[in-house]
This record gives sequence, C-alpha cells and structure tokens, in this order.
Amino acid sequence: MSLLILSAQDVNAITATFSSAELEALMASVFHHLSTGSDYALPHRTTIAMSHHTALFMPSWVKDVGTAIKVVSVPTSTDDKRGLPASTILMDEETGCVKAIVNASALTALRTAAVSVLATRLLLSKPPISLVAFGMGKQIEAHVDLHIRAFPSIKRCVIVNRSRNMHLENLLSELCRSHPLIAFKGLVADDTAEVRSAVSRASVICTATSSTHPLFPSEWVSPGTHLNLVGSFKLGMVEVDCDLIRRAGTIVVDSAEACAVEAGELIAASRRAGDMIEIGRLVEDRQGTSQGEIQMTKGDMTVFKSVGVGLQDVAIAQHVVSKAGSLAVGTIVENFHV
Repeated sequence: MSLLILSAQDVNAITATFSSAELEALMASVFHHLSTGSDYALPHRTTIAMSHHTALFMPSWVKDVGTAIKVVSVPTSTDDKRGLPASTILMDEETGCVKAIVNASALTALRTAAVSVLATRLLLSKPPISLVAFGMGKQIEAHVDLHIRAFPSIKRCVIVNRSRNMHLENLLSELCRSHPLIAFKGLVADDTAEVRSAVSRASVICTATSSTHPLFPSEWVSPGTHLNLVGSFKLGMVEVDCDLIRRAGTIVVDSAEACAVEAGELIAASRRAGDMIEIGRLVEDRQGTSQGEIQMTKGDMTVFKSVGVGLQDVAIAQHVVSKAGSLAVGTIVENFHV
C-alpha cells in the first residue's frame, strides 16, 4: 500500500480550489455530528514537553469521514516567530495503515474560518456590508478572505493590529490583490477614535488574538452586529469584555463542553455550558432535523465563540486528500507498508 505526502505547497494548491459554500457544508456536517453526540470519537489531547516546543497530539474519528491524529508544536519562547508546525496523519479505515501525511499549518486557520462563516450566515439578520478584524495572522487572513468570498455584500474591511508593521502591510497588499473591489484599511489599536468608528460601523467583527485584555469596550459595538471570537483558548485570555458577553444573550459555541473550561471571556463572564448553544444544534434546526425546540435568549447582537475541535481537523484533512488525486497533487511513496 502506498503513502501520500502533501506538502504546504500541495495543500495550498488544493485548498485554492475550495469554494466557501463547500467549506461551510463540510463544517456543518462536522458540528452536526458533534451536537448529536454520536458517531465520533474525540479523546483528550496528549501534551509532551520538548526542548523548545510543547507538542500536542490530537486524535479524532468521525463515522463515514475517517480517523486522524493532528500534531502541533507550540514554541515555548515568545521570540520564536516561525509559526506553528502542524501535520495531520490520516489512517486507512480498512487496512489500519497510514494512508496520508498532510501539512496542516494552513488548515487550522481555514477550518476555523469556515465555521465562523457558517456562524455568520446562521446568526446575522441581514447581509453584511462592513467587516472588522482584530489580528494579522493566518487566522485573520483566512477569516477575511472567506467572509468576502461568502458574502458579496461586503464592501469594506478594516484590519486592526497592535502596530503598523511589514506583516500588516503585506497582509493588506495580498488581500487587495485577491479582492480588488473591496476597500481595505489598516489601523493601529492605539488609534482609539478610528478604531471606535470602525467597530461601531461593523456588520461583522472577527477577533483572532492572544489578548489578555478586551480589545474594545462593549459600548462601541452597535446593535445587530455579529462577532466571531476565535483567539482565546484558556483562562486569562479575553478578547471582549463581560458586558458584551451579557448583551449577546445565549452564546453560540463550537463545543459547550470545551468552551466552559477553555473560553476565557465566557469563563470571566460566569457563562456555563447551560448558557451556551452549540452551532450544530442550529445546523440541525436549519435542516429540519432538530430534536425538540431550541431555546435561546436573544440579545441585541450575536456572538459565536470557537476554541476548535479535533473533528474539524480530520474532516478538512480528509477533504484535502480526497481532492489530491484528481488534481494530480502530492508525492506518492509506493509500497510504503510492504
């Protein structure tokens, strides 16, 4: 049996062919599985301390999708700016052999952005016109690109960062090349007046930072705005204040169990699993397969909080591998298991 290896360049070539609707549908299926509580396995991740990294091993299985383990190395030094090395190993369900090794560095951002777009579609009451994004990493690049592709109504986008540097300039240049009809603008977080104006006019706000303090006060956010919060993943990390969380009423999340212990701003606002509803339940409701009436407390704006689940990783990696053959992309090692 052969082994398929997909490099970062291979993965980029494949994902460039994905439509936003295709990715939304993929994530809708994933979270439908999660909320029904069946046909998946999601063991807790294993952590190993290396010399200069913390290695995370995250296995998962989804019925009719596949089995995988994602390995991510998080640098222990804040001076390490090389990014997060990530790979996903996919198993063959029949033979039990490894069938593919996929560079997953860009896939985490893509699958996270895809579920944020799904949340925006499910929760926003009218077509978005203005998008504001806080951060400048791969997550923000994916969120901005996918939202613009998913919602042709978006006409302007503001990206807010702690400082104006070459990384921000390069991101803005790349987005301008990809979406020449959109009015892009970069702002520094310290420019309070301009940031406040941008936030108050936003239809959608996406945050993907490691902040330990709210990025903006609740009073800046206008009624009817939708927020996708994807940055915090542990106690002490917060991107918005407690008042904003309370304004939103029932918080929509990827996993209520995970967010109850990992979502810093929800913990700070004393939100428990019972105060949240999983996005998979909303997918069920849209498809007409919901078991019972969905109870949600309405606020004057909406919030989707994501900390990420392993089922997304197996689904996106399997989808990439399934496209590799028809696109003649990747390196095949023949007789790897002989």
